Amino acid sequence: MSDDLGSLARTLAVPYYDDALPAHDEFHANRVHDVALRLASDVDRRVETDVLAAAAWLHDIGRPRERTDDIDDHAVWATHEAGELLAAEGVPEADIKAIQHCIRTHSIRASSPDAETIEAKLLFDADKLDATGAVGLTRLACIIGERSGRSDERHAVIDDFTANRAVTADQDDVSVLRKWADERLEALHTEPARDLGASRSEYMDEFLARFHDEIGAEGTQ
Repeated sequence: MSDDLGSLARTLAVPYYDDALPAHDEFHANRVHDVALRLASDVDRRVETDVLAAAAWLHDIGRPRERTDDIDDHAVWATHEAGELLAAEGVPEADIKAIQHCIRTHSIRASSPDAETIEAKLLFDADKLDATGAVGLTRLACIIGERSGRSDERHAVIDDFTANRAVTADQDDVSVLRKWADERLEALHTEPARDLGASRSEYMDEFLARFHDEIGAEGTQ
């Protein structure tokens, strides 16, 4: 069972991503899966990679429901849902509980419990790294788009408030991408994740410098 647990979890999880938006879709889960296993090979600890792989596929299955306000917290809901799915497939209880802990602790929200196992820490790190670097910039921009224009929210402005623009300070500008990425980089648990995060952070600095140059932020004060 253990060798096939990740594959089973993928089969169970993929249908839940049918209605997902790009920032939290099946491809995000796949990237988190791949990075989590890459990090696992670089830590000085024994890692239950089958548990980690399964949790990576299942961690965001509640995102589409949360987006439509059917549930309040995708991590809480997914923890319960994954437990029922895996139990129905005869997965051992110990594996289910280990996977559930990973899912329940993967969020960066203040309400999320701390990751205690190495598998949970690696899932958290891989998930946060997907909000950094080139992919991360794209994902975070998608998230801004998802949140913009809701009934009680203003559209985000992808520009630079340091320039003399006719925009108001209560709107998000491009600096929020850096802020969100930094929050995630600062929360990483493992050394391999911090090393990878540092490399991705350097790219984000280069990109944002180019961005500011292209929109003419410098010299327009």
